[in-house]
Amino acid sequence: MAQPTYRTHHGMHDILPGEVEKWQALETMIRTAARTFHFSEIRTPILEMTELISRGVGQDTDIVSKEIFSFDRGDDHYVLRPECTAPVARAYTEHHMDQWGGTRKLFYIGPMFRAERPQKGRQRQFHQFGVEILGSDDPMADLETISFMVHLIETLGIPRTTLRLNSIGDPEDRQRYLSALEAWFEPRKADLSEISRDRLGRNALRILDSKEEEDQPLIAEAPRITEFLGEEAKNHFVRLCSYLDLAGIKYELDPLLVRGLDYYSRTAFELTSPDLGSQDALAGGGRYDRLIEDVGGPSTPAVGFAAGMERLLIACEELGIELGKPARPDLYLVTLGEEARSWAVSALKKLRNAGLSVTTDYSVRSMKAQMKDANRENARFTLIVGSEELKENRFTLRNMQESEEQSLSLEEIAGKIRSTSVPT
Repeated sequence: MAQPTYRTHHGMHDILPGEVEKWQALETMIRTAARTFHFSEIRTPILEMTELISRGVGQDTDIVSKEIFSFDRGDDHYVLRPECTAPVARAYTEHHMDQWGGTRKLFYIGPMFRAERPQKGRQRQFHQFGVEILGSDDPMADLETISFMVHLIETLGIPRTTLRLNSIGDPEDRQRYLSALEAWFEPRKADLSEISRDRLGRNALRILDSKEEEDQPLIAEAPRITEFLGEEAKNHFVRLCSYLDLAGIKYELDPLLVRGLDYYSRTAFELTSPDLGSQDALAGGGRYDRLIEDVGGPSTPAVGFAAGMERLLIACEELGIELGKPARPDLYLVTLGEEARSWAVSALKKLRNAGLSVTTDYSVRSMKAQMKDANRENARFTLIVGSEELKENRFTLRNMQESEEQSLSLEEIAGKIRSTSVPT
């Protein structure tokens, strides 16, 4: 009887050694940027209440209507989180963060799940990081969020990015605009793509996100949100633009940028790269002043952005940006005989306690095979241990980069390795 074969689910992938180091490097950059901007990390559960996501993201969005992974257990309805802003809003409300004083500046890193068609840079389990500033309606909070985003992309070394910027106004402005879009597209419905005809019946704003060729002429002639902004939204946007100018952050006004999720209001922004083809978005976000109230919390203005980590790693690869070399041990213990293997048990502990990364042979192989394994592991040094070395308490330390050898006591080894620069 043939043994069963198991694979990952469609649209989900293992992250293997050699790739993990790139992820770790990106995560380190994110955490370093978070410290620079004084953001605190928050970690929410992967499972959330279905009602939270439906209410927060929007019942008529593609995420809720087509893409969530949901299931029931008893009377409870769960969903694998498809994004993290609504969960952060839930956590803010549940733990009464509004009573902690001041403005909350939070960031997150973690897996999200959407049942969409897998393609390059878009998987069913994907990873996002993002930041949220909760408790401020001042455009300085918008600036801080955008500055974090731009700072991180610049740190990664991704060139030629474009910051696209718009305001979608307050909910009342947005409703007037939505009505105007429906009135514009309805008589032209037959000329829309099938996707946009479906969106017209649910959320006409999403038509503006369409990449379908037949939609573009109609989108180009459609009403603009800027014609429907109230005075408060206009003033907020003008102040934000002035702050961006003062900060030296270049941007392009894009009246078609609306962001698809229901919770957005006022500021909407997206960072793109012309070097990435049609999938050019690196990060995006905006303001969501009523989301926390919509999920049962106090009235709390907020702004944030998110970025797909797979998308950023693909961008780095395509642009030749090197992230995170595979880990290499400082030292490989080459043991010759059972006495040396027994000695290695305590030596490994001492050397690791001294701050070294150390490995050894686990298959009782010859010296030649062990040296070959040390090369495969890209060890910086090898330490050859046999009966003669144990008698004299002197061991041959070989610098694998320089092919130099030196006889040292166990007590001298850690200091010698630490004093030797790591090759680039």
